[in-house]
Amino acid sequence: MSFIKFLKSKEFLNQLILAVIALFLFVIVALFWLKFKTNHYQKIEVPELAGVQMEQVEALLSDLDLRYEVVDSTKYNPDFPGNSVIEQSPIAGSFVKENRKIYLKLNPSTYELISVPEFYGKTNRQAKALLLSVGYRIGDNPTYVDDIALDVVRGLIYNGKEVKAGQKIPRNSKLEFILGDGGIPRNVKDSTNLIENNDEGIEF
Repeated sequence: MSFIKFLKSKEFLNQLILAVIALFLFVIVALFWLKFKTNHYQKIEVPELAGVQMEQVEALLSDLDLRYEVVDSTKYNPDFPGNSVIEQSPIAGSFVKENRKIYLKLNPSTYELISVPEFYGKTNRQAKALLLSVGYRIGDNPTYVDDIALDVVRGLIYNGKEVKAGQKIPRNSKLEFILGDGGIPRNVKDSTNLIENNDEGIEF
């Protein structure tokens, strides 16, 4: 049988039909296998993580067969608990597949530590402007001490203790001034009184 006659024969036609059917079935099976392999029909809703602390985040995502990665820490935000999530990607309500990685930005546990600038000897107004500019808050209950310079800064108080220039305390901390009262220092007063008393005891 010549090749041309074979192509026209019923036997070739039957084999061709069987080959087409086999190819079609193979494609269908392959598509179903790929969908199964890539969890095509599986959808997991991403939970709302804003404000949730990391210990809870890990347990929550593990239960959903999701992973996470911390990509950054932002500046401290007092509206969120320390070490909690501020931003997430994908956002809450999105649908993802199993084992998807959720990217997180965290709130630090507290404000960053910054150095106290040099304040001693500055006026109340100068020191206040300087401390506000670097991120501190100033209280309204200054302590006055004997000092001839009125309202000149002689110290700073944080949480009931004196702090020095260069010491690092958290940004946004409230500081109270120790100011001069503008009067005659006590040691000068005592010396003046002593001289006056001695003068009164002298007889001419």
